[in-house]
Amino acid sequence: MNANWQTGRSKRKSQEFLRGAIDINVHPGPHLASSPRSTDPIKAAIEARDAGMSAMVIMDVFNMSVGTAWMVNQVVDGIDVHGGIILNTVFGGMNPRAVKTALHYGSGARFVSFGAHSTLYQASKEGRWEDGKWITLKETYPEFVEDELSKCIHIPDEEPTKELAEILQLIADHPEIYLVTGHVSTREAFRLIELSEEYGIKKVLVSNAVAENMTSDEMQRAIDSGAYIERLLAAHTHTTPIPKTHYYVEEKYRAMDEGLEGETSGGVAKIAEQIKEHGAENFVIGTDFGVYTLPTPVEGLREFIACLMDMGLPDEDIISVTRTNPGRLLDMDV
Repeated sequence: MNANWQTGRSKRKSQEFLRGAIDINVHPGPHLASSPRSTDPIKAAIEARDAGMSAMVIMDVFNMSVGTAWMVNQVVDGIDVHGGIILNTVFGGMNPRAVKTALHYGSGARFVSFGAHSTLYQASKEGRWEDGKWITLKETYPEFVEDELSKCIHIPDEEPTKELAEILQLIADHPEIYLVTGHVSTREAFRLIELSEEYGIKKVLVSNAVAENMTSDEMQRAIDSGAYIERLLAAHTHTTPIPKTHYYVEEKYRAMDEGLEGETSGGVAKIAEQIKEHGAENFVIGTDFGVYTLPTPVEGLREFIACLMDMGLPDEDIISVTRTNPGRLLDMDV
């Protein structure tokens, strides 16, 4: 037992860990009116800078966030703000033109994600409780299948489609970019890892939504391939079992967060055990915060760090998952 287990933790120490830290998954506004935000990109960047953080990555499920990152960097000094593109149905799904544009727009993409809500795997299971019964959108609304599922991302087991091959080549040709698996199935995530190796893509991040469904052996297999594992706090909070309209503008498509029928199991304690088991050098943590029902992203990251401290992670491991590893994804010497 650590000799200072009684006195080695404090709010101040969790705040000190924010110095140099990077949050790779921040969702500030703008957003749909049905899903208010806790902050906007400029306020989020100022708060992060004032906390001593070195960078943050803005995620946007409706738009490429490279333009937003560019604007923030014009007015907020002392922190690096990055953006990228999530291939959701607002871009038509697997769209090489959108990726190509993101590479040269604003600050230039630093990540390409293969979908959040708009993967065939996730959209197929999205639903909500209604009169005590779990209903899926695809089974309840035939138009959802035509309007959304038909455009959703799917990673084939066979040879990649022309569009997928073009996107993979674009990522490979721009080593500053890291590939994010997106909310695909575990099988599809491993296919993306295989394709990344074939195309020479050096930086791969297995999305939290995938990691949540992985067995320990599968997680180790992904790590052995050289991929980082993303773990996010938002999937383990009081808002997880609450329906939130955060992608579809139609009220009838209100769904549970990420298609989850209830609370995820294990929470932050499980994440801490995974880091201990597989090695902190293989993980990146972030908040996925921005929605108004949660604290601001900076406070969220501090809370995540504090929980990992309570779970006994040593200082060097917390620095690895909050600073060193995300810094490597962004080619930052932190």
